Amino acid sequence: MKKLDAYLFREFAQATFATLVVLLIVSLGGVFADVLGDIARGRVPAGMMLAQLGLQLLNYLPLILPLGLMLGLLLSVGRLYRDSEMAVLTAIGVGPRRLLRPVLMLVLPVVAVIGLCSLWLGPWARDYSQKMVEAGNRSLLVAGLEPGRFIELPGGGGVVYVGSMSNDGTHLSRIFVYRQKDDRLDVTTARTGQLNVEGEERYLTLGQGFEVEGPLGDGRDYRLMRYASNDLRLPDAAEKSDDDDPDRLSTAALFGDPRPEANAQLHYRLAPPLLALAFALLAVPLGRSSPRQTRYGRVMLGFLAYLVGMNTMYIGTNWLAKGKLPEAAGLWWLVLPLLAFALWAYLHDGRMRRARRARPAMEGAR
Repeated sequence: MKKLDAYLFREFAQATFATLVVLLIVSLGGVFADVLGDIARGRVPAGMMLAQLGLQLLNYLPLILPLGLMLGLLLSVGRLYRDSEMAVLTAIGVGPRRLLRPVLMLVLPVVAVIGLCSLWLGPWARDYSQKMVEAGNRSLLVAGLEPGRFIELPGGGGVVYVGSMSNDGTHLSRIFVYRQKDDRLDVTTARTGQLNVEGEERYLTLGQGFEVEGPLGDGRDYRLMRYASNDLRLPDAAEKSDDDDPDRLSTAALFGDPRPEANAQLHYRLAPPLLALAFALLAVPLGRSSPRQTRYGRVMLGFLAYLVGMNTMYIGTNWLAKGKLPEAAGLWWLVLPLLAFALWAYLHDGRMRRARRARPAMEGAR
């Protein structure tokens, strides 16, 4: 039986790992597009692309891993039925209940990883990512500005040249800025410069310089201005969240927070590992099929069950945050019935129905 458990565990693990690799690649593409969009709008410094990509991916792991676990088990169990291996195992007394040991050998570690990401790594990644962006938006050095080079400002705000820069990237000297506004050009020079941040707005304060404004095409409508101080607005930074935002608080801090938003966030973090366990148990009865039956219909059914469960979790979290549901209810009304149904379906998988007693052909016949 140890060899059998090792064989089944290997089959389950290989299919789950392959499914997770595909899902992670697809999800990485979506996360990469979101990060590039923020960089193009100037909300996130370009130098933080890889760091933000990794941190954002940690936020999606509690949502990706349950789907990969369920689909991997569905594919592996379906292959056992398709190749008639389950028929052989059933003939020697190994039924679906006996599969519980190798299934749990895979499911429990994955559920533990999901719980770790949902309860600790995900909140830490969101908080650390926000702090990195806030610190980077206060420094043009992180945004990609280098002394002695012509650099395009984030968000297409113009082209800037800096002769020298302080070590922290906040104080500049010998500055040249070229911008286009509609059909007019704007060339600004300054001896000194400093980056200032006011809320979500960022300004490059220039000192002791000249500004020339004129048409892009033909014409002589030029204006020359000499200034002592001039504020050049940069693209808006990413929205700054408060330190007491439930999304950024640790899970331990959420337990003592009386706000409905904190209670909703707490249950949002507790739900993914429990839902992953329920989906994993449902995968075994859903994977049952005849040798000639295609297994992709069951995979689609499992995927739809995952979509319904996750969307219901999002809706329930929104209701909790707005006070439409009592705090004591949390998301238990979703998690506990789904767990109970998954356990019942697993335990009743493979049971033969009792034959109905034949009714007499004629009542009262002698």
